[in-house]
Amino acid sequence: MTVQVRRPVEPEWERWRDLRLQMLADTPEAYAETLETARTLDEAEWRFRVRRTWLPGSFTVVGVEEAGGPADRWVGTMGAYTDPVEGVFLVSVFVDPAHRGGGLADRLLSEVLTWARTAAGASGVKLHVHERNVRAQAFYRRRGFVENGVRVPYVLDAAEEELEMELLFERPPAIVPGAGPA
Repeated sequence: MTVQVRRPVEPEWERWRDLRLQMLADTPEAYAETLETARTLDEAEWRFRVRRTWLPGSFTVVGVEEAGGPADRWVGTMGAYTDPVEGVFLVSVFVDPAHRGGGLADRLLSEVLTWARTAAGASGVKLHVHERNVRAQAFYRRRGFVENGVRVPYVLDAAEEELEMELLFERPPAIVPGAGPA
């Protein structure tokens, strides 16, 4: 079966919910929410979560394993949002264990970075990775992200920390009018 990468739409809220629950079960320390909390959310909240993925300043893509019908299953997601002070943040990163190592995470990241490079004023992308999530840390390091020395308390347990990593976009050199070769 093939996996296509595309943006989600609100009518797919149930697939969004199922993937989010799978994410929280697979890597609980990676998200600022517990599986127990997510299980209590109603349909209106899940619909809102899908809807906000295309609000201005945010971008989300999903990997869909296509079976050719209603059995199509979401197997990965990656998103970003623009913080007015901090810039573009990468969030909700997940690839189903059966699809890891097959390039899906790279395809998702590529889509998000393509969007981020067009975001007004964006100079790069930041993300927070739980101190114990070494798999994610290694993934981002291999793709050019570096730790910037910032540590933030983990939302669910302030005794733990998340590392801030960032990828800065290369900018072409500024052209100064009237300046010629030296």
